[in-house]
Amino acid sequence: MILAFVGYPLSGKSTAGEVAKELGIPVVTMGDVVREEALRRGLDPNSENLGKIASELREKEGMDAIAKRCIPKIRSLGTVVLVDGIRGIAEVNAFKKAFDDFVLIAIESPIQLRLERAKQRKRSDDVFTMDELIERDRREESWGLKEAMEVADFTIENTGDIEEFKEKVREILRKLLGVEVEITTEIHPTEEAEKVVNAVKNLFPDAKIRIENGKLFAIARDLRTFRELLRRQRILDTARAELIAKRRGKEITIYLNKQTATVSRINFCEEEAVLSPLRVTFRLLGVPFQKFLDYLAPETKDGKPLKEVEEL
Repeated sequence: MILAFVGYPLSGKSTAGEVAKELGIPVVTMGDVVREEALRRGLDPNSENLGKIASELREKEGMDAIAKRCIPKIRSLGTVVLVDGIRGIAEVNAFKKAFDDFVLIAIESPIQLRLERAKQRKRSDDVFTMDELIERDRREESWGLKEAMEVADFTIENTGDIEEFKEKVREILRKLLGVEVEITTEIHPTEEAEKVVNAVKNLFPDAKIRIENGKLFAIARDLRTFRELLRRQRILDTARAELIAKRRGKEITIYLNKQTATVSRINFCEEEAVLSPLRVTFRLLGVPFQKFLDYLAPETKDGKPLKEVEEL
């Protein structure tokens, strides 16, 4: 999952990125691409020079130039990465095209408050007058900043003190950082792609699915249907044992019979099963394994859960 912050200059994106780092999320700062280019050219990384370089890169390589330069680094950092500093809708579209699970978070803050922050921060690339800030806002709007803000999945208002803002960021990141489910399987010539898609949807209704070269790839986050099916079939003990046995650090990979999934039933199997099973990997992005285990498949007595964990 790729998370990204978007907002006007000095709205609080860097502070939000610091919160992400505290939660163990690697952060890619898009502005670093421009700063590195300035240093490569032997230029002082002040607001004027960085603005000129950013505009030049976009003119020569397209409005998504900086985003494209960031994509290889993002891919090298793992399954959850936060991107700081989106400036326009072309960059949003580039990330959505490159990554299946992309979440955009807008940060809104009044211009007067943003100017006060600039004066307090005194960074070399900051502005120090209202006219300078208005001009910088206009420059970033010309890159499609307004349009990017409008398509954000979530919005955080940064109008109070810094601790209040940080808590808002923590809250939304914790909400997003639950469990990511990756489902893959081969679609054989004898199988109907639609039935395989339905098999996945029967277990994980929110799955985002794509099919390429005879293979299905899906990402899901909602475990409620899967959890309910385990209870309905009375296989909690089996599921618990399977999840414990297949755990590797923060990932648990299990194999499920594709045919039984077409009728909304869970049947654990081996990787070598006929017609390729569903390979399901649970990635624990911010949830302790014990809590995940007790939520999905708690210990039982006489077939009934001893203690239910209702939410992750």
